[in-house]
Amino acid sequence: MAGFPTTLCPFGDSAPIAASWQTRYTRIVGGAFAACKSSGGPYPDDMELVFSKMHGLGNDFVVIDAINQQVDLSASQVRQLADRRHGIGCDQLLLVERSERPDCAFRYRIFNSDGGEVEQCGNGARCFARFVRDQRLSDADRIPVETKGGRIELLVREDGQVTVDMGVPRLEPDQIPFEAPVRAPRYALAVDGETIEIGAVSMGNPHAVLEVPHVESAPVARLGPAIEAHARFPMHVNVGFMEVVDRNRIRLRVFERGAGETLACGTGACAAVVVGRLLNLLDEAVTVELRGGDLVVSWAGEHEPVLMTGPATFVFEGRIAI
Repeated sequence: MAGFPTTLCPFGDSAPIAASWQTRYTRIVGGAFAACKSSGGPYPDDMELVFSKMHGLGNDFVVIDAINQQVDLSASQVRQLADRRHGIGCDQLLLVERSERPDCAFRYRIFNSDGGEVEQCGNGARCFARFVRDQRLSDADRIPVETKGGRIELLVREDGQVTVDMGVPRLEPDQIPFEAPVRAPRYALAVDGETIEIGAVSMGNPHAVLEVPHVESAPVARLGPAIEAHARFPMHVNVGFMEVVDRNRIRLRVFERGAGETLACGTGACAAVVVGRLLNLLDEAVTVELRGGDLVVSWAGEHEPVLMTGPATFVFEGRIAI
């Protein structure tokens, strides 16, 4: 490393960095990220954020406490943080804020990896519950949370699993939103040169669900993006491919709006069970097999809330300048 200047990193150690580098680099130091540059240490004008990396069945998140630190992220900064080569890497970024609603303890904001803010994320909700407990922002077992898609309630169980009361599913086309003259259990949709049948539901965010004979061979890569951006879904849509194993078990793959296919999608699991129940294919309690693992979803029927139970896993904490 002879001839390279030495730059002081935020944790007090020094690291040789090539003088030609004009971009920051990130490395693990004592379990936290240190961002440095060739002109002399941390970026003085950057926002330094403390974050946690978490996942729910492989659906991974960057979770940021926006109560005890100032956070003001642009869409491009969200994309940078979500980038798996040049940032931290995640499917979604989650912000923890105080809620102004008297019936909610927190405000839960969700940003997809493309930088767009969305209404709901079920796997993220479970991680949100564990995060506020781990960070001592709450010691409650039952945590009411405000989201862009409405109020939800999180229950931290003794075994570490989290049950999310996702609220009552929205089935009317204008509430999803989906362009259709009347509500129906199935809708014909012309896409990619063929007509397919879908169920449509909102779990605070819009979902289309297709029943397929075998989920592993389902045309997720071809039909997923085509349905996501279909003109009849004005806000775009998450797309689930559901294989019914029996009345208490399904297999599911989900192409998520703004993120692509993920290992697991909590709201997608809920939407699939709702559609399956409306088609009389499923009983009230259903195990949903996703590529990242299993969720248990229960729905008693019309006008009742959907309950989803599954794990929330902490990976690491860090700091990053952006």
